[in-house]
Amino acid sequence: MSDRKLDVLRPTAGAAGAPMLQGTLDLMVLKTLETMGPQHGYGIARRIEQISEQALSLNQGTIYPALLRLCQRGWIRAEWGTSENGRRARFYSLTRTGKAQIGQETENWERVAATMARFLVRSE
Repeated sequence: MSDRKLDVLRPTAGAAGAPMLQGTLDLMVLKTLETMGPQHGYGIARRIEQISEQALSLNQGTIYPALLRLCQRGWIRAEWGTSENGRRARFYSLTRTGKAQIGQETENWERVAATMARFLVRSE
């Protein structure tokens, strides 16, 4: 394992107040956009809920601050468009920087998961 520290100590709100590790939502949003292409915030939230098999429930107070943060970091961009039901909506898409960031975020998550797995299998 590298000497790089894991940024997982500050939980963020997830399903029904359940904690989510810092950065987890960012990676879920990035992967959703990578898989599905441009989406509006509501669509991103519903897709994350679907993939999590309803283990996560993302409200506006969770998804939109994350989307703003990702835009500010330059990992995604937002453009106005028209949703399926004819309403005006902001559509989010990955930037080149965001595509590259997926690899780094995935590596970080794999380190976190491997670290937790070591704790869970020990019976000392």
